[in-house]
Amino acid sequence: MKKRNRILTTMALTAGISVLALGCGQKNNSSNVGNAADKTDVQIAENGNETSENKEAESGDTEGAVALNDLSLDEIIEKAKEEGQVESVGMPDSWANWGETWTEIEAEYGITHADSDMSSAEELQMFATEGENGTKDIGDVGQAFGAQAIEEDLVQGYKTSYWDSVPDWAKGEDGKWMIAYTGATTFLTNTDIVENAPTSWADIKEGDYSVAIGDINGGNAQAAVVASAYAFGGDLNNLDPAFEFWTEMAESGRINTLDILQQNFETGEVPVGVIWSFTAIPYKEAITQYQMQANIPSDGSIMSGYASVINKYAPHPYAAALSREYIFSDEGQANLASAGAIPTRTDVEIPAEIQEATFSSDAYANAIPMEDTESYTKACEEVVSRWQEEIIPLLVQ
Repeated sequence: MKKRNRILTTMALTAGISVLALGCGQKNNSSNVGNAADKTDVQIAENGNETSENKEAESGDTEGAVALNDLSLDEIIEKAKEEGQVESVGMPDSWANWGETWTEIEAEYGITHADSDMSSAEELQMFATEGENGTKDIGDVGQAFGAQAIEEDLVQGYKTSYWDSVPDWAKGEDGKWMIAYTGATTFLTNTDIVENAPTSWADIKEGDYSVAIGDINGGNAQAAVVASAYAFGGDLNNLDPAFEFWTEMAESGRINTLDILQQNFETGEVPVGVIWSFTAIPYKEAITQYQMQANIPSDGSIMSGYASVINKYAPHPYAAALSREYIFSDEGQANLASAGAIPTRTDVEIPAEIQEATFSSDAYANAIPMEDTESYTKACEEVVSRWQEEIIPLLVQ
């Protein structure tokens, strides 16, 4: 499972959306979803985007990267099959139902997969540290990390054949990052330990719940803090209400500093955790020793995305590009929805059985989409700095 959330005490030592697409659910079992490669090949032909063969020349302004956008999908598929494998970071089987996606990619194209689980910051740090000796191909980073990936020249672009059906706010220049899905802030509660599961931030504030959000350097924890700001009258430009709330939580000993990994929910050590909807559903289904309840808070939930990024020095760039292509296909989007994610493509139809198995659209009614990526990024940066300055000292006293 994905380490978006490391232990808070360790940090002390290191100091659209109208429900964006149409829902969320469990398994891609739609009978009317066609082969992704066939569909995109047709789209490319219809749009006149077929390019000549052998366009592998390196881009002049991104030395070290191949010009993926100059290749046809047929060329990418052929070269990806030759590579035969893809190495990801931060895209483990248990996060957003990536496991099913990787299984389907292998079945469709014969491309094997391995993942190294890490946070968004760690993913980009690995790309930077390894440089030209890159060992990883593709990563999945929080929405606020896309700009950093471009600024530090760590990634290469690939637009996919679904580019036009992805909202502008959800994609970076030349496809250097693309958000395939968003999630909503969700409370996951062990109702065998906690009698009344919270359904709002007000419930948490007024109750005696101990709450875990994970490592503040990860996108999950940052989003939780931003969401709490909205709950108490703030917004991206005013995080004071959030920090007043979390200061009170810290002073009363109600911040659970354990990581919000599935195993910590399974042991009962995290009775209440704030996580993404696409993590809450898989956890809820996987944990059998306790009764778990997932609620999207009524008074402060945000919808933010995770973006795929292709390493500038990917050892298997074509397999990485094909993986992104599949993630944006009907099948790939349905796989994400089956974990409780909200697909980004505006033209995809998610099977009703998937939507029924997770959250109804009504559950997202009050969730606030983070479409202004620049402002959201700045807010997340402020969350990290203020948490380290204002909250961490309260946790280690």
